[in-house]
Amino acid sequence: MAARVAVGGFQHETNTFAPRKATYEDFARAGGWPGLTRGEGLFEALAGMNIPLAGFVEAAQAAELRLEPLLWAQCVPSAHVTREAYERICGDLLADIGALDPLDAVYLDLHGAMVAEHCPDGEGELLCRVRDLIGDSVRLVASLDLHANISPAMVTAADALIVYRTYPHVDMARTGARTARHLLRLLAGEPWSARAFRRVPFLIPLTAGCTLHDPAKGLYENLARIEAETGTLMSFACGFAPADVPDCGPSILAYGPSDDEAAAAADRLLALVCSQEAAFEVEVWSPQEAVAHAIAHAGEGPGENSGPIVLVDTQDNPGAGAEGDGVALLAELVAQGAEGAAMAIVIDAAAAAVAHRAGEGAEIEIALGGTSGFPGQEAYRNRFRVEALGDGRFTGTGPFYRGARMDLGPMALLAIGGSRVVVATNKLQAADQAIFRHLGVEPAAQRILVLKSSAHFRADFGALAREILIVSAPGPNPIDHLELPFRHLRPGLRLTPLGPAFGEVAAVS
Repeated sequence: MAARVAVGGFQHETNTFAPRKATYEDFARAGGWPGLTRGEGLFEALAGMNIPLAGFVEAAQAAELRLEPLLWAQCVPSAHVTREAYERICGDLLADIGALDPLDAVYLDLHGAMVAEHCPDGEGELLCRVRDLIGDSVRLVASLDLHANISPAMVTAADALIVYRTYPHVDMARTGARTARHLLRLLAGEPWSARAFRRVPFLIPLTAGCTLHDPAKGLYENLARIEAETGTLMSFACGFAPADVPDCGPSILAYGPSDDEAAAAADRLLALVCSQEAAFEVEVWSPQEAVAHAIAHAGEGPGENSGPIVLVDTQDNPGAGAEGDGVALLAELVAQGAEGAAMAIVIDAAAAAVAHRAGEGAEIEIALGGTSGFPGQEAYRNRFRVEALGDGRFTGTGPFYRGARMDLGPMALLAIGGSRVVVATNKLQAADQAIFRHLGVEPAAQRILVLKSSAHFRADFGALAREILIVSAPGPNPIDHLELPFRHLRPGLRLTPLGPAFGEVAAVS
């Protein structure tokens, strides 16, 4: 008889310095990905999307495993998951697993960097609860985000944790499929019980971990080579730095038939990662410098160098916990007289509502953005023209958001001088060209693009860009981790590549 496998997921990437927490309603509401879905219809709701659970289900069904749907929930990154949301979703997951006894295995689609109000290791706590429920004889596997902050509790509780290998995360569904294939090996009794876990001694800036270029590109290529040469199963998680918890930081996992083989493979990759520490430093531009450079060098007319210059508003990236309400770069574009500039996405439900009431072609005077109260993110008051309106419902077309049925609420394209800004009601990072096209803007035709993202935008916008500049506009995801008021990191962890260690510098107040 085919093995019986329970399948579910609970995803959140927690920036403990962000201004707003994640409630149960945030998980229930759809946005870039579907809202909380439970039981019958779960697999259909996620089918065809670049989501780990979707990839797992497709591969497992092809192998004729008997799959039982649990629930799947996620919301965009933010501050801590509230106690009520965490306990309610975990409780439902555990109840559904318990109702399915007996089981051969459980698969969970997790992030790996969840922090709840009452629990600094969200996934470790969940995996331990699942293990206590199912016992040691039932296999427990999970896929994790490349930015997971992996804990010893997670490693101990699960039979295998398998991490994405691309950033932008274009391999989320593929990682789910890899996890399914490994589960099949475990169910067949192959010897994969030995594991090695290593922690990298420095934090990696989010923008520096992009696998489209070195050092991350070369390190993941080496990971695959070590895996092939040693016969182990390996993962390298870059960690998620804006999380003030002891388990914050990059790590390496290796699974193999013996302790010695797993340890040797993990140590080999760790040495390679540490040898590249200096290469993880990134060049950063101020808003004034970046806009001036873009205006001076934006391409004109046809030719290979005619694409837009992309300004990356990484510190206000909703994909890293920010509210996406920063408008410092928009104000700078207007002040310097930029032409042919388009920005996405400013999250401001009130501004979108005013635009919809006024209608296309209307002139509106509003204070845009600055709604979260985060220091340095002030509203930008000016007069805008409502150029286009949308309902926020469209399908992602790029490699990252492929197949995602977006629901961003009322959206508006507002024009001021030679710049236009996409405004939405619900949070999402600007990682798909469909965001612009929903409001009639063709990204390739712009001279300057401002994108609230860190690296995911590169999957869909990278080929368009003449040049990409990382900009330090205000926001809760600072490129320089010395700006974060850490209190709970483990001693000795370097806050930046080749920089001071936690405990060696005074905390920022």
